[in-house]
Amino acid sequence: MKFAYTARTQAGELQTGSVEAVNREAALNILTGHQLFILTLESLERRRFADTMFGFFNRVRLVDLVVFTRQFATLLEAKIPLSDALKTLARQTRNVILKEAVGELSADIDAGLTLSQALEKHGKIFSEFFVNMVRSAEVTGRMEEVMTFLADYLEKEAVLLSKVRNALIYPVIVVALFIIVAGLMLTTVIPQVKPIFEEAGVQLPFFTKILLLSGDFLLNWWWALIMAVAVLFFLVLDYLETEEGKAVFDQFRVEVPVIGNLFRKLYVARFAEALSVLLKGGVPVAQAIEIAGHTIGNYVYQDLLHEAAEGVRRGELLSQIFEKSQVYFPPLVAQMIAIGETTGRLDDMLSRISRFYSREVDNIVGNLVELIQPALMVSIGVLVGLLFASILLPLYDLAQAF
Repeated sequence: MKFAYTARTQAGELQTGSVEAVNREAALNILTGHQLFILTLESLERRRFADTMFGFFNRVRLVDLVVFTRQFATLLEAKIPLSDALKTLARQTRNVILKEAVGELSADIDAGLTLSQALEKHGKIFSEFFVNMVRSAEVTGRMEEVMTFLADYLEKEAVLLSKVRNALIYPVIVVALFIIVAGLMLTTVIPQVKPIFEEAGVQLPFFTKILLLSGDFLLNWWWALIMAVAVLFFLVLDYLETEEGKAVFDQFRVEVPVIGNLFRKLYVARFAEALSVLLKGGVPVAQAIEIAGHTIGNYVYQDLLHEAAEGVRRGELLSQIFEKSQVYFPPLVAQMIAIGETTGRLDDMLSRISRFYSREVDNIVGNLVELIQPALMVSIGVLVGLLFASILLPLYDLAQAF
């Protein structure tokens, strides 16, 4: 297999290239053997769609990952050796998939791999953000602090997902019922009343004509519609597995209205926390920015922060660089970083930025959750009204004609 990598030399120089290896672990061993600090390592062979679908159904729940991370952080705070902590967690983890993965992590640590290298072998369980935060902790020696941050972060994410899920249960049921009712009316009711309207010469409203045509189409071409939707779904998922697809989707996430604002603040909070941890561990600013860019999990920010790191190496201030990218980094970020650069407390200011934007993300998600139900109910009410009006109005005109 061939793997593309981005790495830093011991002198701090950026190096990119590709390496041939039997698997990912072998590629990591080859590169680390050349005294390289690995930033990214990605297979150049595209995953099969079947593997993606299998991974979707065979995955670890977020709740299980939260429990594992919190327990791991607690054991590390108690100064228990890394390998012993993983062995303890493997014995008490209930989720079968996670239990097996933790056991493999322990074996890899005993074999000499770093924790980030071991985690990277289980990309379906541990996200790129999770792995890169651990990698930054290995550089700085602040593993307990980073693991506690990850536990807090995952707990917040689980709470937010739970809120969204609970808020969507009732609207989803209503939407499903509406789709069923609309489908029955389009395929059974409307085709039966259509000849009556034609014989009576009733002038049909525009929306009624659309429903009649839709009913005819569903009756005659329902199988083609299902096939087209399935093929489109598979093609989109397959495209999103490519590097280009991931980059396009990342760009879409930060630019789409409303949701884009949420993601931008989330990425700023991630970046600020990671950079703060790295600076507290004594990592040079430019290298810390480069590493932090890989913890975010978005190609757009990764490229921006790579350029920022190069700018810092040229002697520019980070605050001045961010002032030029206010679309992705709000003015407040540049202002607080400028204060940190002036006072020599940049790591503290970054922690404040992370806390501030984490609260902003919580508030935005909370507001969106509150708006989901009424917005969906109003939309369904309008659609139901149009559906029944498209049938009742022609019937009323028909009754008047007789």
